[in-house]
Formats: sequence, C-alpha cells, structure tokens
Amino acid sequence: MSLHVEVTGTGKPLIMLHGWGMHGGIWSDTVARLAQHFQVHCVDLPGHGASEPLAEFTLDGVAGLLAVQFDKPINVCGWSLGGQVALHWAMREPEQIKRLILVTSTPCFAERNDWPFGMPQQTLLQFAADMEKDINATLRRFLGLQVRGSEHERELLAELRERLFGRDEPDIDALRGGLAILSDSDLRSVLPKIMQPALVIAGERDKLSPPEASNFMALSLPNARGVTIEGAAHAPFISHREEFIGYVMEFMNEKQA
Repeated sequence: MSLHVEVTGTGKPLIMLHGWGMHGGIWSDTVARLAQHFQVHCVDLPGHGASEPLAEFTLDGVAGLLAVQFDKPINVCGWSLGGQVALHWAMREPEQIKRLILVTSTPCFAERNDWPFGMPQQTLLQFAADMEKDINATLRRFLGLQVRGSEHERELLAELRERLFGRDEPDIDALRGGLAILSDSDLRSVLPKIMQPALVIAGERDKLSPPEASNFMALSLPNARGVTIEGAAHAPFISHREEFIGYVMEFMNEKQA
C-alpha cells in the first residue's frame, strides 16, 4: 500500500507527521509558509485521512511503510505521536533521515514508576473504552486536552476541530493501534543511539507531553537542542505559528557538521 501525501513547494524535502487521530491537513497554514522554502510532504498516516489502514498499526509497521514511501534522504517533522514515529524511523533507517524536528513529543507518553512526565495509564484506558462507544466524542475530548492552558484556548480549539473534522473519521483499528503505542512505547533507552541533528520543540503549557519530557529528550539525543514556546500548549504550530516557523527555518538552514 502507499500513503496519501500532499506535496507543496520546492527545495529540501520536509516530511510532516501528525498526531493521534489527526491527519496531514492539520498542518495546512504552517505548510503554506514552509513551502516557500522547502518541499513539504504532508502525510496521512495509515488509517487516517485518505490513507488506507495497515493490518497492524505499530511503530515498526508505520516506520517501515514510510521508509518505502520516501526512498531518498529526507528531513522529518513529527508532532506528538508523529514524533514517536519519527524517532523510531530515524533509529530504523539512520541513513535515510538527515534531520529531526520533534514537536511537543515525548519518548514515553504514559506515566511509569520512574517517569512522572506522562499521562496516567488509567486516562489512556478510559480513552480506549470511550472510543469504542463514540469515536467522534473521544476525538473531541482529546482536542480539548491538547489546547488546555494555551493562550487563546477557545479559538485554538475551534480551529483544531474545523481541521480535524474536515476529513473522514479515522479507522478504528488505526486509533486502537495508536493508543497502544501511546500506552506501551518507551523510547528512552534508544535516544542516545539516534545521531541525527534534532530540534525538540516544547510547549510551556502542554498538559499531554509536558516540557519536562521534551527537555529529557533534548538532553538524551546526542545532537539535539531544545526550545520552549512560551504560552503554547500541545499545538504550537497553530497557536504560535510565527515563532514555530522561525525555529524550524533556523534549524533547517543550519550547516551540518
């Protein structure tokens, strides 16, 4: 199978990976700006947007499909769950990915005894149970968590809802697989092995992937630097677009050692 990818602009290839339950259209306004400088590829992950579902939505399955879809060296920007996919992809195919941009992501989404910077497992279990009853309502609740605490919270929530529900509902098995990744995946031990230059962008007010998780990632990746966008929650590329684009532009234009 192949993924649905919308390509805009020319220049260095920049692949955009969305978060759980979303689709590539979530990046639209940001892409319009970035495409003035780069060739931007907005991906619908399997079972999301216009992409067909995989038999099993796993980190390795999704990363393997992406590796086939993009055979040339590329740069990858992953948001939230998309950041975990990007990390696994970079570890799996180190020669394929040149640079990583990890946006309000985390190496370990769920709380652990030795990891206080995650979502309680009980909350994830409740999301899974609620999703079986009403996908639409569960996605709406998840959007509410993403914007909680952000500047201009109400306007941001309305914009996210408009974008998300502008396309078909995600495949239920893809949503189940994504939640399983969020619940079970722990990439902390592999971070020191991922050598690509990386930019880690945190939202100061993020309740889903708190800035402490991003800071841990920035310190653990050998060639990373972290930035925190003040006043932003989980979607800084929408709420603080100009600042977000500025960081991405600066990073993408840096000369590689």
